[in-house]
Amino acid sequence: MKLQRKGTRHSHRGVIGVESAIVMIAFVIVAAALAFVVLNMGFTTSQKAKTTIIAGLEESSSSMKVSGSITAVGCIDSDSGCDNIKKINATNIPLKISESGNSVNFAQDVVSIRYIGPSVQYDNIYLGPITADTFRQSVLAFRQADLETDSIFDAFNDANPVNGTLPSETSAFIYWVKRLNANQVLDVGEHAVLSIGFASDDRPQARENINFEIIVSSGAILTLEIDVPNINHEILDIG
Repeated sequence: MKLQRKGTRHSHRGVIGVESAIVMIAFVIVAAALAFVVLNMGFTTSQKAKTTIIAGLEESSSSMKVSGSITAVGCIDSDSGCDNIKKINATNIPLKISESGNSVNFAQDVVSIRYIGPSVQYDNIYLGPITADTFRQSVLAFRQADLETDSIFDAFNDANPVNGTLPSETSAFIYWVKRLNANQVLDVGEHAVLSIGFASDDRPQARENINFEIIVSSGAILTLEIDVPNINHEILDIG
């Protein structure tokens, strides 16, 4: 439509074109802003979903695994503390970080170990880690547990299950066989052993079933179920 007035040569077509362009630009800016918000919310939601999935996978998979044979100290005669019924004085469970697993902090306040025996259950028998040194034999680690000055190790005062002297209560600790540093964390490339010393009345016998649950700060619970074999030797391979 021509808007030129009679008697003049001026036209308003340019003004209307500018106004239309301004409105169009405003629509484009608003649409772009809305699109950015929508995309940003989508990315945020996707990132949260990814984080949740990863956390769920980490929580459902164990960071640790048993890295060899589980051994036990057999009580087969009066010298090791048994008369007619043969029993187990202690159990040693070798551990390491599983493939693609995360390091595990074995500090006493973030780990608990549940023990379920034939006639007894303890929700937490864990005393803590021994970081004074690395040990090639459990008898040396139990000796160090006796020497630990922290009162939480009092159950092992004057006790060494390998030699037939039992702790005052069923208790567990962890020691390192191979380590990269002197902290309380089990890292990839390190090897540790969870040692359990049984009190006199809690000692398992042959053909009994015992269970351990290692509960760490993150990751799935590592559950171990052991059927005690015939106890004919002082050192037994039980799993």
